[in-house]
Amino acid sequence: MDTLAEEASKSGMENIAISSSSGNGQSSGCRRCVSLGKFLAGRLVEIGVSHAFAVPGDFNLTLLDELLTNTDLKMIWTTNELNAGYAADGFCRRQGVGAAVVTYGVGGLSLINAVAGCYSEDLPVILISGGPNSNDFAANHTIHHTIGLPDLGEQYRAFKEFTCAAVVIQHLSEAHHQIDYAISEALRRQKPAYIEVCCNLAGLTDPSFIDPPIPFAINISHTNEQSLKAAVDAAVQVLDKSIKPVLLAGPRLRPRGRREAFLELAKALQCGVATTADGKGIFPEDDEQYIGYYWGGISSEGTCETVEAADVVIAIGCVWTDYSTMGYSLLLQPTKVISVGPDRVTVKGGETFGCIDCEVFMRALANAAPTRRASLRNHRRMTETYEQPAAFAHWPAPAPAGSG
Repeated sequence: MDTLAEEASKSGMENIAISSSSGNGQSSGCRRCVSLGKFLAGRLVEIGVSHAFAVPGDFNLTLLDELLTNTDLKMIWTTNELNAGYAADGFCRRQGVGAAVVTYGVGGLSLINAVAGCYSEDLPVILISGGPNSNDFAANHTIHHTIGLPDLGEQYRAFKEFTCAAVVIQHLSEAHHQIDYAISEALRRQKPAYIEVCCNLAGLTDPSFIDPPIPFAINISHTNEQSLKAAVDAAVQVLDKSIKPVLLAGPRLRPRGRREAFLELAKALQCGVATTADGKGIFPEDDEQYIGYYWGGISSEGTCETVEAADVVIAIGCVWTDYSTMGYSLLLQPTKVISVGPDRVTVKGGETFGCIDCEVFMRALANAAPTRRASLRNHRRMTETYEQPAAFAHWPAPAPAGSG
């Protein structure tokens, strides 16, 4: 069976069953009780994490030993936690999911800047930290490598601001649920999740930790079929009346299978395709439909004019910040835009349709949208250069103005 990440990239509408294979080569009919760390390693492998990026430290040594027993999970050691976070970020962009393993306090707090980047870029990276002994939480102990206070929840609270799910495993009986919850939320919402494991629990077994783990299903899509149909019908109605629509790609097209769905829609419409400044690289720049990046007065040649002269702009995955709008100076009118976000579609600043996965919407629109090439032809007329005909080559150049 394919990994969850691979299955999710094929279709946002499937119920994805996580594979029951394990790094120990056991079949689903030969399960055994394992440690918390081994169970976590199995879950990571199931969702497609083949390499985790890590920095050893006092609080995660036992956890790392347990993770390393799974031969399908390779550990890549980095020089510091921030590097581990950025490496996991890059791995996630390629594989669809990533993981980083750090120690508590000095390690976890060093990782946070990379985590914030994963959150802003919609990257489901699983962030795993060793934690203090579970007995220390109620004992009012001050722990080394922390900020020097007996409050041991500061790292959890910090990560909670930059993740879609954050859990601290202090009780073995809750660990199975907490791990599955955090991983499920990361995959469902395409955001990072945080799992903190108390250092004295990582090597302990529990009847709920079995290898291979019992597969569970995650409904990756959150699409309402009625809302999807209404949104596609409304978009097609607008496109049928249009003459020179333009596709505009933004940075929220990076996760999962969104980029592939966007390419499919572009080939169906055959119109000009631009990217925002922060969406550069989403669409192949050597493709005949690419007309450049749209960035106000410093756009690619002819791009600003083509986009702002379009009768309809299908803006997908765009984030309108002060950076991407050149200080909010763009002349793009909402009444000409079909805005497609990660989970909703707004047509020309009016009708809004929620509970729609943008990947699912793009594939559905690609099957129904009309072909419109006018914007591409207009852009070429503005940017192509022509040689002077030979018959006029001997004509003198006009005199400069005011030369008398």
